[in-house]
Amino acid sequence: MNAIETHDLTRYYHSLCAVDHLSLSINNEIFGLLGPNGSGKTTTVLMLTTLLHPTEGTASVCGYDIAREGEKVRRQLSYVPQEMAVDIKMTGRENVLFFAHLYGIPRAKDKTDEVLAVMELTDRADDLIRTYSGGMLRRLELAQALVHDPAVLFLDEPTIGLDVAARKKIWEHIGALRKSGMTIFVTTHYMDEADLYCDRVGIISKGKVVALGQPSALKSELMTDIITAKVSGPVSIPTREGIFLVGQAADEITFTAENGREALPYLAQALSANGAIVHSLSLREPTLDDVFLHAVGNQDEPRNFDDHQFRTMLRRRK
Repeated sequence: MNAIETHDLTRYYHSLCAVDHLSLSINNEIFGLLGPNGSGKTTTVLMLTTLLHPTEGTASVCGYDIAREGEKVRRQLSYVPQEMAVDIKMTGRENVLFFAHLYGIPRAKDKTDEVLAVMELTDRADDLIRTYSGGMLRRLELAQALVHDPAVLFLDEPTIGLDVAARKKIWEHIGALRKSGMTIFVTTHYMDEADLYCDRVGIISKGKVVALGQPSALKSELMTDIITAKVSGPVSIPTREGIFLVGQAADEITFTAENGREALPYLAQALSANGAIVHSLSLREPTLDDVFLHAVGNQDEPRNFDDHQFRTMLRRRK
């Protein structure tokens, strides 16, 4: 039994299809759901956490149906939203203890001390959280989420707004939870983090999954190298089989090439012959950013709902 299963999971808002027949199987891994704003990421999470009902399709968490067995589903999971979910008038310990009492945890004080220690917050547990840094606040929210030992943890943009050191620390804790057997479902806009820390990623665009797999496998599927040319002067773009223009700015041109090492000398000569001054040429392998841009394509078509509106609607329901 997988921790998360979806079959043709769909959600409409009037005529807008926010999530379009989503089918996923996720278990004991860090799974990253990536996509542009308004692509359906938050709607997917809200359905899986029973905060929104699907229009069509089915989904289960730890074998419990999200539509028919909502209470049982909620006992299996924790959800840490992007917005801060702590009371700044309380200490760190009081915040976690409050959650422990809400869940009816036996020996709530002991469990509070345990999760605070896991998140390395023991020495600041009795300080008002208005004195906490952004990274500490995020770790406190994780402590709250862990107090009832969930099997599945949903994290919406867990490191947004944090500095590099704090982001690294958060991912260290997420990795430790994964090793303990927990299934982690993450949404993020940080492609470098998804590439480095996620076991698998799914890229969603306009409600549909357009790429799914291990980051390394998705990058290898592009089967191209990335060449960036720094140029000045008049530029005429050279053409050759196996070399494709993918971006052009005032002084920078980006190509993809099936064989980058062979393409480098050709591009240097062709650009110069056409009147451009070539200042540098750089070659690199594809990144998850390249996979993302290749998968989502043109995002010019507007969507009437975005993630912010979904969250606003959710707050109104509360």
